[in-house]
Amino acid sequence: QVHVVESGGGLVHAGGSLRLSCAASGRVFSSSGMGWFRQAPGKEREFVAAIRWSGGSTYYSDPVKGRFTISRDSAKDTVYLQMNDLKPEDTAVYYCATESRYSTSSRTERSYDYWGQGTQVTVSS
Repeated sequence: QVHVVESGGGLVHAGGSLRLSCAASGRVFSSSGMGWFRQAPGKEREFVAAIRWSGGSTYYSDPVKGRFTISRDSAKDTVYLQMNDLKPEDTAVYYCATESRYSTSSRTERSYDYWGQGTQVTVSS
């Protein structure tokens, strides 16, 4: 079993930056990788970014492409999400999760098995 904990959320002004951390414990590398999702009030959870352990391939949703960067520190079993040029529409609870080793798509929520509790990101106008 893998335990996942996100941190680093907060309140920032539009144009500001935050770095989210996702610390994992357990058999982390039995998974295919890790991903970030977010959920705004009244909205469904949506894919943000993902990274694979093998080869380090990264994936981004269109709204965050060019502004967010996902990275990994395998020695610390930690994944980061650097968020730059934040916009009010980025406001959401951000979740980190491990991608199943049976995953066929890093962009699909059903591909992920172990989830963190979420961290709130609020961007003011």
